[in-house]
Amino acid sequence: MPEYTKHDSEPENFLDAQAQETQLSNKTSLWDLALVFAKLGTIAFGGPAAHIAQIDLEVVQNRRWLSREKLLDMLSISNLIPGPNSTELAIHVGLEQAGWQGAIVAGACFIIPAMLLVWGLAIIYMEYQTVPAVGWLLYGVKPVIIAIIAQALWKLGKSALKNIPTWCVGIFVLGLYFLKINEIVLMLGAGVAISLVGNLSKGNSKSLSIFLFPLSSFPLGAIATEAHPKTWTAVFLSFLKIGSVLYGSGYVLLAFVQQEFVDRTHWLTSQQLLDAIAIGQFTPGPVLTTATFIGYILAGHLGAIAATIGIFLPAFILVPAINPFVSQLRKSPWTAGFLDGVNAASIGLMAAVAWELGRGTLIDIWTIVIAIASLAILLKFPKVNSAWLVIAGGAIGWLLKFNH
Repeated sequence: MPEYTKHDSEPENFLDAQAQETQLSNKTSLWDLALVFAKLGTIAFGGPAAHIAQIDLEVVQNRRWLSREKLLDMLSISNLIPGPNSTELAIHVGLEQAGWQGAIVAGACFIIPAMLLVWGLAIIYMEYQTVPAVGWLLYGVKPVIIAIIAQALWKLGKSALKNIPTWCVGIFVLGLYFLKINEIVLMLGAGVAISLVGNLSKGNSKSLSIFLFPLSSFPLGAIATEAHPKTWTAVFLSFLKIGSVLYGSGYVLLAFVQQEFVDRTHWLTSQQLLDAIAIGQFTPGPVLTTATFIGYILAGHLGAIAATIGIFLPAFILVPAINPFVSQLRKSPWTAGFLDGVNAASIGLMAAVAWELGRGTLIDIWTIVIAIASLAILLKFPKVNSAWLVIAGGAIGWLLKFNH
């Protein structure tokens, strides 16, 4: 009789589970996708981690389009390919809910509000950047940006530098960066090295072919952009290259932009790069809309559009393309090793750029105090929205203006 009692309660549970699954599997309209992700693109401050939390709130908790397990699965997939994780997650949700049209709508609506805001700020910046008041605002903002980068290094480094080989690779990449070795070569080389070391030492020779999948973006990454004139097409090709190989945090973008536009072509100054980062931090939506700001500085309105399309286009291609390979990629020790190496290299690149930017930013006692205080706050209160610190830094710079 106990057996019968147990079975007697199962139909209700089974029906509840079935109803829940039906509820979660319902597709949504393109209009609903557009509204949700346009809203997120407008209010999602705080960087990728905050964006992912807000996508979870809207898509899983409020609208129940997906289960949290499904969303986390999509996030894991996003970590396997180049590009901005939060934007790729938006594209994944759109693809799941409404096919390829949904992917385009969700991704575009998440990007466009931030792009337009950054574009407008770029116009103002180019018009008024020589005004003393703006200079003092940036004087207080830039040390905060250095602190934000340092916090990102700390958080990401704890997970990326997980053993002696990854530590060695990170330090090695840091040193080679200052020898002007191409950052793409460094990242791909690090990925191959860690994968080979980890798997050959364990005798893993199966599924070697799947390890080569991450290299599929290399032909795009190898696009030459050396001595082109400063045109919107050159800007597009440069950001297309960067978007095709940008693993890890959006802060890794700094290393690529530093080498591409500051060191190689000399189209930007280190000061302009820091200003662009500050704008990207201060505005909602994807951090990579920093590209819109840089594109406008380099080639006007067409440059802003070209840079934005270039940096995000690979994500719209890779997210649908990777779906058939997901089960293999996630199980492959070769791919896992490759990503460990790339992530370690990303930390090395970020550390190098932080050092270079810090030398030009921490120029006196006030900038050092602002940076240390900001870093202490970020480490003590990791959930604080960095936009508030940027505003506070600008306010301090403004106040210091009246004492000079």
